[in-house]
Amino acid sequence: MDGSTAATKVKTSVEDGIGILTLSDPGTLNAAGTDLMAELTEGFEDFVADAGVRAIIITGEGRGFCSGANLSGGTVDRRASTGPNQGLLRVYNPFVNAVRKSPKPLVSAVNGVAAGVGVSLALVCDLIVAAESAYFLLAFRRIGLVPDGGATWILPRLVGKARAMELMLLGEKLPARTALEWGLINRCVADADLMPTAMGLARTLADGPKSLGYTRNLVWQALDAAWSEQLEAEAYMQGDASRTKDAGEGIRAFLEKRPAQFTGQ
Repeated sequence: MDGSTAATKVKTSVEDGIGILTLSDPGTLNAAGTDLMAELTEGFEDFVADAGVRAIIITGEGRGFCSGANLSGGTVDRRASTGPNQGLLRVYNPFVNAVRKSPKPLVSAVNGVAAGVGVSLALVCDLIVAAESAYFLLAFRRIGLVPDGGATWILPRLVGKARAMELMLLGEKLPARTALEWGLINRCVADADLMPTAMGLARTLADGPKSLGYTRNLVWQALDAAWSEQLEAEAYMQGDASRTKDAGEGIRAFLEKRPAQFTGQ
């Protein structure tokens, strides 16, 4: 362990170049109130700014990944007679936007329930690992609200319109094993293997070149871009990648027939 700090509701640690963000309010199954989100944002920004962190994991402590917004903590403000939800505009949306544009790849390790905006926090990462006991739940219909945190954008792109409608309109639990079959997540593993698997994937990402950050951003951008726009974006990003130290090392290693030693630069 290179170092760790504990915040009130989000724990941060760095292990061999992997930054780990752990939602830590197990009494609420890590409900994402504005206080937790503020700490999560701060921890994420610190990892992005830290040159020693080359991949990031988001996970939860205890029996759940994230049970959604903390409704008892005033997350939903019904006082305004018109206009958008200010909590989403000021807190949640900026975080998922920042993660989507992250220069470093992310892995989510989903333990137990991921509900409401917790689903969005899990799926906005690049690789998603879930424990066999985990499940995803968008039960907004039960409280008269709508899915948020980007759920209505990302779910149809991952599983198609029919399944996205089913998840959001019926509000039924989606077990991790089914989520894997649907293409919603990348791995479904035994509960005891969750963090070792997530760490293994993050280790592969952290050992990779700086261009992995460019690649993950190209893929996210492609979900909205036209063909011609994406070709141009690839050309520009390839130009940036070719000027990195890692590209120089990778080409030398290829010519010298040896494994490359990337530094994330």
